[in-house]
Amino acid sequence: MERKTERAPSSSPRRSRRAPVGLGLAVVLAAAVYATYSLVRLWRFRASTYDLVIFDQAVRSYSRLDPPIAMVKGVHNGFGPDFSILGDHFSPILAVLAPFYRLHDGPETLLVAQAVLFALAIVPIWAYTARHAGPRAAHCAAGAYALSWPVAEALAFDFHEVAFVPVLSALMVERHDAGRRWQAALAASGLLLVKEDMGLLLVGFGLYLLTRRGERRRAAGYVAVGLAATWVSSKVLIAAFGGDNDYYWAYGSLGRDMPDVAVHLLTHPWDALVALGTPPMKLTTLAVLLLPLLLLPLASPLTLTAVPLLAERMLADRFANWWEPKYHYNAFLIAVLVMASVDGALRLHRLLAPRLRGPSRGGPSPRGSSPRGLPDRLRRAAGRRAPVPAVTGALGVVLLATMATVPFFALGDLARPSFYGTDERGRAAARAAALVPDGALVESANSVGPALSGRARVLLWDREPRRAPWVVADVGAWTFPFRDLGEQRQRVETLRDQGYREVFRGSGYVVLHRDVPDPW
Repeated sequence: MERKTERAPSSSPRRSRRAPVGLGLAVVLAAAVYATYSLVRLWRFRASTYDLVIFDQAVRSYSRLDPPIAMVKGVHNGFGPDFSILGDHFSPILAVLAPFYRLHDGPETLLVAQAVLFALAIVPIWAYTARHAGPRAAHCAAGAYALSWPVAEALAFDFHEVAFVPVLSALMVERHDAGRRWQAALAASGLLLVKEDMGLLLVGFGLYLLTRRGERRRAAGYVAVGLAATWVSSKVLIAAFGGDNDYYWAYGSLGRDMPDVAVHLLTHPWDALVALGTPPMKLTTLAVLLLPLLLLPLASPLTLTAVPLLAERMLADRFANWWEPKYHYNAFLIAVLVMASVDGALRLHRLLAPRLRGPSRGGPSPRGSSPRGLPDRLRRAAGRRAPVPAVTGALGVVLLATMATVPFFALGDLARPSFYGTDERGRAAARAAALVPDGALVESANSVGPALSGRARVLLWDREPRRAPWVVADVGAWTFPFRDLGEQRQRVETLRDQGYREVFRGSGYVVLHRDVPDPW
C-alpha cells in the first residue's frame, strides 16, 4: 500500500495562497466602504470647510511644487493668506499625496487616499496576529480594527493626517515583532513626519521595549528620538514655518510650559489623576476604547505604546474635542490597541493554562525568546504558528463586541437610506455653490466650502469681513464658527449694508455678490 505523506494544515500551499487573497479582498472591501462613506458625505454637503478644505488647499499647493499654503486656515486664524500648514501641524508626509492631484484635483482625492490608508493597516495587524495565534484569530483582529469606531469617527470628520498613523504604527510593531528591526525603525521615522506629537508614539514604543529582555538599548533609542523629535517639531519647526508654538497649549491648570508641568506632576501626582477624570467625558472615552476590546490591552505591555499620546489628550484642560469619542483623535491609537488585545489574550491564555508545555503555542515569549533559548525570529522562520483556540475565541468575542458598536457610530449611517438621499437643503446648497464662478474668491459657509474647493479660492464665512467678491451664507441652521443662528443672520444684514446684493436664497442658503477687486 502506498504510504501517504501527512501534510500539516498550517503549511498547506493552498491555504497559504488563500490567506493573502482573502486578506487582499478584505483590504479592498474596507477601502471601498470607507471611500463610499466619505464621498457620500462630501456629495451630500455633510463635509466641512474646517478641516477638509484646509488639507485640500495645502496638498493642491504641494502638487504645484509650492509650500503647503492653506489660505482658509491662515485667514480665519489670523496668520494671513500665505500661511503654510506646517506652521499649524508639522505634517510634511502630506506631500506624498500631491502626485494624485494630477489624476484628480479636488478633495475627493484626499478622501479616497484616506480610505486606502486606513484599510492598509489591516495587513500588519493580520500578520502580527496570524504569526502568534493563527489565521482565524488574525481575521477576527483585522475585522475588529476595520469596524472599530475610532476609524469610523475619523472618516466622519473629513480628512486628517491621522490617515497615515494606523498603518505606520501597526507596521512599526509588526516589523519589530518579526525581527525586522530596521523596517520597524523606518515605519517609526515615517510617523515623525505625520504630526509634531507622533514622537510620543515612539516614546511609548520605547517604554514597551523596556519590558523585553535584550531590548534596553533599542528602547532608550526610541525614547530619546521620540522626545527629541517632539521637542524639535513643536518648538522649532512650527515656529520656523510661521506658527505659534503655544497655539495648542492646553495644560494651564498644570503649568505654563512642559518643564513646569513635569515638576507639578512629580510634586502633586494626585492632580494628574484628577485631570484624567475631569471632565468625566474623558473616562467615558477611555471606557469606550477599551470595553469593545474586552479590556485585553490592559494585560499587555504593548499598550504602553499608546499611553504617552493618550496622556497628552487626557491631561488637557482646553480643546474639549481632544477627549471626546467624536472626531479623529482616537484613530491615532486604535491599531496599536487592537494588537495589544492580541498580545493580552495570549498572555492571559498562558497565565490561565499553566499545564501547557511551555508558553502557549503561537504566543510570544514575554522576554523575547523561547523557553529553549531559541530566539523568536528563528522559531518563526520554522513555519507558521499553530492556532490558539482560546485566543481565537477571545478575539472572536472582540469582533462581535466591535460589531455591536457599529450602529452607534458613524459607519452605522451606511445602513440608513436617508444617508444617501438629498433633501431640500442639500439641493439648495448645490444651487448656491453652482453660482460661484470658477477661480473666484468666496467666503463660504462651513458645509459648502468642500464643494467649491476644487475650483474656487475658498475662505471660511465667519464673523470678520473678508471683502471677498462672493459670499455663500447659511441662515437656516447653525454653522461653525458662529455662536448662534441669530449671529449668522446679522452677518448677512451687515454684508448687505456693505453693498453686497443677494443673488440667491433658498432653504436657508444665501448667495451674495459685490463687484470689488479681489483683495488677495
